[in-house]
Amino acid sequence: MQTTQQDKATRFRALHEAPGVFVIANAWDAGSARILTGLGFRALATSSGACAATLGRIDGKVTRDEALSHAQAVVAATDCPVSADLEKGFGDSPQAVAETIRLAAETTGLVGCSIEDATGNQDKPLYDLSLAVERIAAAAEIARTMPFPFTLTARSENYLRGNPDLDDTISRLQAFEKVGADVLFAPGLPDLAAVRAVCSAVSKPVNFMVAIKGKSFSVAELAAAGVRRISLATSLYRSAMTGLIAAAREVKDAGTFGFLDSAITTAEINKFLKG
Repeated sequence: MQTTQQDKATRFRALHEAPGVFVIANAWDAGSARILTGLGFRALATSSGACAATLGRIDGKVTRDEALSHAQAVVAATDCPVSADLEKGFGDSPQAVAETIRLAAETTGLVGCSIEDATGNQDKPLYDLSLAVERIAAAAEIARTMPFPFTLTARSENYLRGNPDLDDTISRLQAFEKVGADVLFAPGLPDLAAVRAVCSAVSKPVNFMVAIKGKSFSVAELAAAGVRRISLATSLYRSAMTGLIAAAREVKDAGTFGFLDSAITTAEINKFLKG
């Protein structure tokens, strides 16, 4: 049974407001969205890196139209609420970010998205705080005009962009919260102490990204630290590609097909795709 965008948005917001923690699984296409839904995840997200890879590109090399089309395909494949990784909003100005939010909310079926403070410019990888805040404020303002609760996640990219400054990260997240972000997110936090510091410094739900070896922690540990939502970024896609590359190398280099012994069958996959 297909559910409405309003219903999905309400369910998504309720997941953030309920006690405890939930995992939002990142799909990379319609098929993976169906599988993750069938496995029982209650919400899905896109991943900019996985989206780009499906187009044969690297992260950051996808247009707004392509990202929204990709998100729409994921939304159409599931009755779960879907949030999108929309990078920096496909423009530097607050107006460009606001237009991206409007298109995401009005044309794709998405019920949320994330916007980051990374510029994409290696010489100046982060927006100045004032502009970063203006961009989130513009995103929040347009999100509030929607006839359903569109959940805006604001990302501070310090730890991924060469500025591992916890105080600045917290200051940015607090500023984003003040201008209307619904969820706060600082990918790449180095340890649980930093996670606890971020969670205790803001009142809105905090998302933690499980994707970096040595900087990912168990659901129980993250819940105890105060995290409300756990996202998986490109990790599921990378895991799938690990299997692909290992199997292909075995065939090419060894001329054997041992990977078939542990491979899931087409019939098992079809159980999810028919759902």
